[in-house]
Amino acid sequence: MEPRVTVVGGGLAGCEAAFQLARHGVGVDLIEMRPLRGTEAHETDQLAELVCSNSLRSDDVSTAIGLLHEEMRRLGSLVLQVADAHRVPAGGSLAVDRRGFSQAVTAAILALPEVKLHRRELDALPSELAVVATGPLTAPGLSQALAGLCGAEHLFFYDAIAPIVTAESIDQDRVFRASRWGKGGDDYINCPLDREGYEGLVADILAAEKVPTRDFEQAVHFEGCLPVEEMARRGRDTLAYGPLKPVGLVDPRTGRRPWAVVQLRQDDADARLFNLVGFQTRMTYPEQRRILRTIPGLERAEFVRLGSLHRNTFIRSPQVLDPTLRLRARPHLLLAGQIIGVEGYVESASMGWLAGINAARLALGEAPLIPPETTSIGSLVRYITTPERRDFQPMNANYGLFPPLDDPRVRGRDRKQAHAARALAAIDEFGRRARAHLAPAA
Repeated sequence: MEPRVTVVGGGLAGCEAAFQLARHGVGVDLIEMRPLRGTEAHETDQLAELVCSNSLRSDDVSTAIGLLHEEMRRLGSLVLQVADAHRVPAGGSLAVDRRGFSQAVTAAILALPEVKLHRRELDALPSELAVVATGPLTAPGLSQALAGLCGAEHLFFYDAIAPIVTAESIDQDRVFRASRWGKGGDDYINCPLDREGYEGLVADILAAEKVPTRDFEQAVHFEGCLPVEEMARRGRDTLAYGPLKPVGLVDPRTGRRPWAVVQLRQDDADARLFNLVGFQTRMTYPEQRRILRTIPGLERAEFVRLGSLHRNTFIRSPQVLDPTLRLRARPHLLLAGQIIGVEGYVESASMGWLAGINAARLALGEAPLIPPETTSIGSLVRYITTPERRDFQPMNANYGLFPPLDDPRVRGRDRKQAHAARALAAIDEFGRRARAHLAPAA
């Protein structure tokens, strides 16, 4: 009888887990509640829908996230395969056509004979071997079941979405194309601000009417996705040193560096849509339209999506997960994705990869694996499963999570390159071990 595993959630982590299970001949029942039950952020019924940015961030292996990209490519990730096929210009970053990406992942999953997709909502956790990858927008019933099983209070934090405008509504006479320091050529559209314009924009953002904070258990902004008004509140120049920093940019019409820039990044393959980089917000819709149209080049902006704020949920993984991503209290349940406290698309997909591989191994009578902590994926696993960690918050891939190099004298870019070289050697060996006892499906 064919072994089968249930995967709950059709986001990046769930799709990656289902794909890895199917690759190794294990049957999958993939359960996705949309469109029967929607969320505050999703707009379609497609699998692996990107609800925030369309950027998977830096693709440079000298960065921890770029290294994670390469590790996932070498491990046979579906998410990275599709992302590479649907990338759009974004300088040194890996950004994708949002709609094309989710459609391609959906098609790839539906084409797998081992996978059966079920559109329904679960209120209880599966009693059989399963991967739970319901993401940060887990429905209340399943969220309560997780809270009861984990024996730990759920945490809540806010996540924010940036607005998207049509390309044809951007006044090209008032903007210029360039990437910071020339990395990526002219991939970004830059709306230049002088000092007066910048300070006026900050004042408008601070004074704008905001959507009232809802009564969640905790209101914690994740530092990697702060609303623009929260950044502005921290100081007059915070935005100028953050998403609006003008370093490495020269306005060709003046020959000078602007005081600040609002950057727009291509959001689709046809370059018809652009999102405002770093402008996640909870300003009301009328205020967003009014204030954002004061930015040079956006005076007649047509918004196809405005910014919003939604609840993200994660559990205290260090107290409840082991390093193979199994719940200590229920070893037949593996958890993956943002709900376990990794932040970012590829970070979530990487946990889906590991949960899928380990679920396949368990289904086939093999012992689950733990990735080397010297790798980007392994350093994340170590961060989220170290029981001694008490002050737990969601985390992106970063070199601060890696164990030290053998030579402490290595510094700067050389240090990052040394981390990357060590990690890729380790991931290649780990990949061979992961495949050794799992014959790929025909």
